[in-house]
Amino acid sequence: MSGRVVHFEIPFGDSDRAKAFYADAFGWNLDTDAGNAYSIATTGPTGPDGPSEPGFVNGGLRRRESPDDRPMVVIDVDDIDETLAKIESLGGSTVLGKQTVGDFGHTAYFKDVEGNIMGLWQGA
Repeated sequence: MSGRVVHFEIPFGDSDRAKAFYADAFGWNLDTDAGNAYSIATTGPTGPDGPSEPGFVNGGLRRRESPDDRPMVVIDVDDIDETLAKIESLGGSTVLGKQTVGDFGHTAYFKDVEGNIMGLWQGA
């Protein structure tokens, strides 16, 4: 269903330090890509289609090179292009247009009317 928070992202300056912190503090499993720029954070029981019980979302730790340097939530939408157009009509703005994420889907970043940067997700 569209409009749900489905992911979070936490920026880091030092990947190893951040991964150790979140693994030790909360028991998260962190799976890092080859470039060490992004780590998938599994925060609870997870199957091939994502969280396997209600009440939590998984996320990621990302290098502090994205459009924002603060944690962000990611909201699921049916169509990123339509959603960005609606956001702009309501006074928000596009920060990063639609980007492909492998075979998984698409993402984009927007700024709301309060200056917060948020993410969008459109599954494949």
